[in-house]
Amino acid sequence: QVQLVESGGGLVQAGGSLRLSCAASGSMRSVIAMGWYRQAPGKQREVVAIITTDDNTDYTDSVKGRFTISRDNAKNTVYLQMNSLRPEDTAVYYCNIVMAVGTYWGQGTQVTVSS
Repeated sequence: QVQLVESGGGLVQAGGSLRLSCAASGSMRSVIAMGWYRQAPGKQREVVAIITTDDNTDYTDSVKGRFTISRDNAKNTVYLQMNSLRPEDTAVYYCNIVMAVGTYWGQGTQVTVSS
């Protein structure tokens, strides 16, 4: 079993920055990728950024150049640095880990960007 705990969300003005963290614990075997997703009210959950075990990254178009995903293997932690935040970035952000044995999700952290 794997547990994911997100932190770092909050309220920020447009143009501001936040850094989300996701700490993983438990049986960390055969990890394929970790990522961040978000879900805004009334919308489907969407992928924001993904990082693979060989550090390949991918971003949804709307965050390219503004968000950066990174990971610290020693701490089993993945980060999402979010700069130049926009009101449309407001959502609950979820951490995700894909392993050979299954996919796990965190509980989510709220990010609210005011205009």
